[in-house]
Amino acid sequence: MSTQTTRLEELGRELGEAIADHPKYEAYEEAKAAVEADDEAQAQISEFEQLREEFNVARQMGEASKADLQKVQEAQEELHSLPVMEEFLLAQAEMVGELEKVNEAISEPLAVDFGGEAGGCCND
Repeated sequence: MSTQTTRLEELGRELGEAIADHPKYEAYEEAKAAVEADDEAQAQISEFEQLREEFNVARQMGEASKADLQKVQEAQEELHSLPVMEEFLLAQAEMVGELEKVNEAISEPLAVDFGGEAGGCCND
């Protein structure tokens, strides 16, 4: 293993630790734990996932209707309106914003969007 690879890996670990210590990440983790501990939120998540799965199966079979889609959307809106979910979604959005800034900082000197483009070959 080259010294350069080792240094890059070390920087990667430092970046991961810095992200984990960031207040917005801590807020995200706390909000996630609150959702996981909330019985009402968990019940609505299960209900939403069941409706979404049923809709996806119906859509694949060509049997999904607008009413079915609306039922899924209403379940999602109801779930997202729970205060604990609103807090989680806000914390998640803020953390995603921070990670996008990190991606831009990494990508800028390389002229490569590592968060979006680096996985492919020969992107023009």
